[in-house]
Amino acid sequence: MEVSPYGLESLWAQGDFVTKGVAVLLLAMSIASWYVIITKALQLLRFRKASAAAGHQFWDTTSLPEGVATLGQENPFADVARAGVTAMSHHTAHKGHLHDQLSVSDWVTLSLRQAIDEASGKLQTGMAVLASVGSTAPFVGLFGTVWGIYHALVAIGSSGQASIDKVAGPVGEALIMTALGLAVAIPATFGYNALVRGNKTTIAKLNKFGFDLHALFVTGARAADEDGQPNGGKAKLTAVGRA
Repeated sequence: MEVSPYGLESLWAQGDFVTKGVAVLLLAMSIASWYVIITKALQLLRFRKASAAAGHQFWDTTSLPEGVATLGQENPFADVARAGVTAMSHHTAHKGHLHDQLSVSDWVTLSLRQAIDEASGKLQTGMAVLASVGSTAPFVGLFGTVWGIYHALVAIGSSGQASIDKVAGPVGEALIMTALGLAVAIPATFGYNALVRGNKTTIAKLNKFGFDLHALFVTGARAADEDGQPNGGKAKLTAVGRA
């Protein structure tokens, strides 16, 4: 089959080191952005399951170790719950030293906030890659476009006439670079926006879970809603410090 003189294969074969460098850079940016999009999307799906467990199953258990076990491993909700349990154990063990300095409420608040902040930081991992790719890929493609137009002008100057056969190749090279830049930037931008929304939802649920944990550790019961009932329905887990 005859290879098109204006396709990607011809672009690579006829392009100079600048053209090939731009193409390789765009390919690397595309691979990096898709890797982040896929891995972060799978991560959010796992966290969504943990969020569902934190909203219902955790509070239907009768002890803190059992409740933490329902959250599974490698998710921020389990980390926050373990941080709360550790904070309570530490405050109880060092009550004589901490009692006059920090109340149990302040100590648990600090521990839960630190765990939530660490989880938020982990959720943001990789987002800078998507933001950078989405904002710079069009300009990288534009640089390739300008370089292709430069080649077209050189071809016109060398031949002394602006015939189609002289400029079609370089102009086609320029248009391909523009398309590649957009093809890399658009998924990165959409992926970034979608992941930001997912991260905000997860962080909001983490804050809500942390608030309920704080109420559990300090008052012995989950925080009540406007009707005076424990949030999310009847909560069985009320034994603070009996883990």
